[in-house]
Amino acid sequence: MENRTNIEKLGEFGLIDHLTQSLPSLSEFTEKGVGDDAAVLRNKKEHTLVSTDMLIEGIHFDLMYHPLKHLGYKAVVVNLSDIYAMNAHPHQITVSIAISNRFSVEALDELYKGIIHACEFYGVDLVGGDTTTSMSGLVISITAIGQADSDQIIYRNGARPGDLIVTTGDLGGAYFGLQLLEREKQIFLENPDIQPDLEEQDYLVGRLLKPEARKDIIEQFRVKNIKPTSMIDISDGLASELFHICEQSNTGAYIEEDLLPIAQETREMGFQFKIDPTTAALSGGEDYELLFTIDPAEKLTLFQMPDATIIGEITKPEEGLTLHSKGGRIHPLKAQGWQHFRKK
Repeated sequence: MENRTNIEKLGEFGLIDHLTQSLPSLSEFTEKGVGDDAAVLRNKKEHTLVSTDMLIEGIHFDLMYHPLKHLGYKAVVVNLSDIYAMNAHPHQITVSIAISNRFSVEALDELYKGIIHACEFYGVDLVGGDTTTSMSGLVISITAIGQADSDQIIYRNGARPGDLIVTTGDLGGAYFGLQLLEREKQIFLENPDIQPDLEEQDYLVGRLLKPEARKDIIEQFRVKNIKPTSMIDISDGLASELFHICEQSNTGAYIEEDLLPIAQETREMGFQFKIDPTTAALSGGEDYELLFTIDPAEKLTLFQMPDATIIGEITKPEEGLTLHSKGGRIHPLKAQGWQHFRKK
């Protein structure tokens, strides 16, 4: 039986010291990290960007199939993705957690291994946070802090009619990863003797449990001198994110179904679940790819980015948002992605 250390043994400040001991400073913009009343960050001429996300057990994740190390990594990534979506680079994060007494110090060590691994991979510093008690499950709240030159920041409101709509990576995989894990969970609950059947499903499961923020795309923008006119990360589904851009830019848009980037693994799982992969790509969410618009004059330069796909065009607002289907029909595009406050 593995050793278990009760959190009460360390206390709040002892727990913080334990989880953050020997954290290296990875960013030149960090003057003082964990250990004082506040973190101290160096500012140069850049603007500072701040984004916060909260993940709640039972709402955003299920610990039956979310390993704590992967959960810690993902919690960081979803926040960094928001900073990259502004064409900025993150430099620091803060981490606050609420925990119940069913979590041991060893369990939180696993969570923080994932958090620290993400910090190392993306070159950001963990500079503070808080811990408190939860009466039920685990709550993780992470704030990401980044910087960018003011003239390089990209907002959601800059799209113009004629701009090309572009997405990175492929879409819908995380949705089918969730469907797969939920199916295996139900089978296990009904018969614990049956082991989960996840053979050859590493890609889809990984898209859900260990997504990556598109730091590489932001770096390619710099190298190729591309500046999108608007941008957002795809956390709640492609259609929902496109609605945000069009609403704030006062435009319409159309998407070509034939152009949607969907991995073969996603298409095959869609066949198994009898769910159209296009539906997953448009409304599934949690892909954490970047959706952006660019001036058509930059089209040739964009072709040099191998992981970016043109999927449609921005139109005048009176044309609305539409999907051009494979059959040649035009359908109103509906935003049916994740809703944070659902009616019971």
